[in-house]
Amino acid sequence: MSPSECLSALQAELGDAVVSLGAQIVGRRFADWSGLPAAAPLALVRPRDTAEVARALAVCRRFGQPVVTQGGLTGLAGGACTGANDVALSLERMNHIEAVDAVSATMTVQAGATLQAVQDAAAAAGFMFPLDLGARGSCTIGGNLATNAGGVRVIKYGMARDQVLGLQAVLADGSVLDGMHKMIKNNAGYDLRNLMIGSEGTLGVITRAVLKLRPQVADSATAWCGLGDYADVARLLGQAQRRLPTGVSAFEVMWPSFIGYMFDHVAGLRSPLDTRHDFYVLLESDGAGQAQHAQVFEAFLGEMIEEGVIENAALAQSQSDAAAFWRIRDSTADFPILMPDLIAFDVSFPIADIGRAAQQTDAALRTRWPDSTVLTYGHLGDGNLHLIVQVPGGGQATADAVEALVYGIVRQYRGSVSAEHGIGAKKRDVLGHTRSAAELAAMRAVKYALDPCGILNPGKVLPAD
Repeated sequence: MSPSECLSALQAELGDAVVSLGAQIVGRRFADWSGLPAAAPLALVRPRDTAEVARALAVCRRFGQPVVTQGGLTGLAGGACTGANDVALSLERMNHIEAVDAVSATMTVQAGATLQAVQDAAAAAGFMFPLDLGARGSCTIGGNLATNAGGVRVIKYGMARDQVLGLQAVLADGSVLDGMHKMIKNNAGYDLRNLMIGSEGTLGVITRAVLKLRPQVADSATAWCGLGDYADVARLLGQAQRRLPTGVSAFEVMWPSFIGYMFDHVAGLRSPLDTRHDFYVLLESDGAGQAQHAQVFEAFLGEMIEEGVIENAALAQSQSDAAAFWRIRDSTADFPILMPDLIAFDVSFPIADIGRAAQQTDAALRTRWPDSTVLTYGHLGDGNLHLIVQVPGGGQATADAVEALVYGIVRQYRGSVSAEHGIGAKKRDVLGHTRSAAELAAMRAVKYALDPCGILNPGKVLPAD
């Protein structure tokens, strides 16, 4: 069947108010932040509810028409990029916060709601939604769940999948999985909720979710620490987790390469310390009572300095101080402007191996490309390492060589090629570095069972068989 027949059937089924063609979709962006190429799709479908998503997919399944689901287009792996033969399914209209249940501490939302909107609605109701990342104002809950997003609070609250109790999703044939439950305990058969989360739109389209809310944090204590070696960084993490009564809510580690580059290139950043160190840690702990929590946190920092774990530290005395500390870490948002040809990595290692793996990777890159810029930072508490590489004058062949080197080291340490941004199109050919042949075969079997015609996000996640 020709694509034109499918487009006609979509318009007949859903109408011009939902289905846009040709000149009607000119001027929109259809690529995410990965830098991978994308093209305007054959059609843009903007459903208003789950029923319209189901009707659209049923038509596309009948005609074998590929469909790419899109949220806020803030992904970094190319998972939402469309090709010229695709139909784009945007959930931008399905953006409502449907309900907040204060008794069960849950929020029911549509998948097109932005993360910021969910956080604000939770705060207005006296709760907190802990998932947080820099693209909060643009990224959507559906995209967060489809990629199993992480962010800066994973160490205490977990990944996106840990924030969900129930889920609604539409399968490739238009059937609806309606698992909008509010129970924490639900061992009734296979966990289809977690099968959908992290599947990047290849198994189904997430349309609604029941999110877990947490008690609002009364206060946070934040410190900027300078340390002498990675062993001390790991020791600080362990001691903070053991000795701080409310635990660690953020533990961001930055290597000197990252700090030096940011202070040199981003206006308005100020170093919290007047001393130089081999490692810098942004440590934060959520508390229940401001005065007592601040005292315990400050005493802990003093003990770590006395024990020689921390060389120097600055304690945030106000929310503006804490925001200034976080501004240094969040300055990564300027990377696309500062380094438009950067090669970015989002990988993970066992925490015990991160220091050694980072040092090995940095040395190997600088040896092979002496003029390269290599910046290292990460959420150490959850094993997530970010690496930014720029090779002056390097083209695609250089980028391929850099990726082969870095992912080779990831494989050596049995790490993961994707810590929190998914596989998409960008990493599908290195998925085998992280997953065994048996695991890949099981993934293909699941994909075929739920989407036998292969219409959902083709060419993403799974490598070519």
